[in-house]
Amino acid sequence: MVITRETDYALRILRALLDGELHAAGEIAQTELLPQAFAYKILKKLEKAGLLEIRRGTAGGCRLTADLDQTSLYDLMLAMGERSGLSACMEPDYQCSWRSSHGGCSVHCKLLEIQRALDAELRSHSLQEILAGP
Repeated sequence: MVITRETDYALRILRALLDGELHAAGEIAQTELLPQAFAYKILKKLEKAGLLEIRRGTAGGCRLTADLDQTSLYDLMLAMGERSGLSACMEPDYQCSWRSSHGGCSVHCKLLEIQRALDAELRSHSLQEILAGP
């Protein structure tokens, strides 16, 4: 599993908003060296996830609304629509012919153990810690 470019850009956007002030989307894109059209798309996802607010109009902009101490990297990845599974067989609706014909799969069981450890690690790091340090 790799953090996608979209999640990387979302982290940069949140970093730009750490001061709690209102910032124009274009300003954020320029400061954080992001393609402006992509930044708008990510801003909308962050707003939908409740991490920031977007005010429209001439005096508009974006402002951080979430407590980043209470928001994990795992949460951000979900907000960006990332799948965190190591393998397709981690998906709940995955149809595995091996598991159904053999009554279980030792590979799946081991991957599930690793997946749980990875998810726990991603949940253990707040965005505040990642963006501003401990």
